Amino acid sequence: MSDFNYLSAADLAEAAVKQKAAADGSYLAGGMTLLPAIKLGLNQPSDLIDLAGIADLHQVHVDGDNVVVGAMTRHFEVANSDDVNGRIPALADLAEGIGDPQVRNRGTIGGSIANNDPAADYPAACLGLGATIITDRRQIAADDFFTGLLETALEDGEIITAVSFPAPEKAAYAKFAHPASRFALVGVFVSSGSAGIRVAVTGAGAGGVFRASGMEAALAKDFSAGALDGAGMPEGDMLSDIHAAADYRAHLVGVMAGRAVEACA
Repeated sequence: MSDFNYLSAADLAEAAVKQKAAADGSYLAGGMTLLPAIKLGLNQPSDLIDLAGIADLHQVHVDGDNVVVGAMTRHFEVANSDDVNGRIPALADLAEGIGDPQVRNRGTIGGSIANNDPAADYPAACLGLGATIITDRRQIAADDFFTGLLETALEDGEIITAVSFPAPEKAAYAKFAHPASRFALVGVFVSSGSAGIRVAVTGAGAGGVFRASGMEAALAKDFSAGALDGAGMPEGDMLSDIHAAADYRAHLVGVMAGRAVEACA
């Protein structure tokens, strides 16, 4: 692992100052993606600014029809939150299925979506629920936040502070998980609510997480698993790697979407 300076911050202003002063500073949330990347030489920051000491980033609360989850909230905390379970149980279920106990006790929602790993679960929840990503500078709709593989709309030094999820009328997440990592070979989040029908797919797209507009249109007419017959994914848009070929992922998207719709009932 390359050398770096480890710094901590008591509030957002201090974190921003330390990041700006660094030659190549990165924020540290749970570290579940960043630290392995550093070990592999894929990322070589000069400084890591740990956000764990910022109390405001650890809170979960209800704001009207929305559940607001602080960026440093760990996966197990989302899974066990009364506010999340009471209003968006599909989000709690998704968090409970991330990785293993060690990952769930260290990984954070903010770190997950900031890295935008193509097989991560939270990006599907953000797109599938029409969430708003709140930063220290602005608010970004999930539809505009995820811009490509490992890429987001975040600007240099911008810090995610929370994610606001509208509570849907019904929602569910279905994942075909890699047996070792528990990453999604294919994960599909389906919801129905004030924002209409939304279907978000992770783990499968060559460009990262995406909304399945054809499936959304089919479900808007008939919210049933049967309505998805024939609403498959083009293989050319699918990721192909050592874990699963593009045609296999294309098939799994339909299967997981059908299971999510059935779970909504």
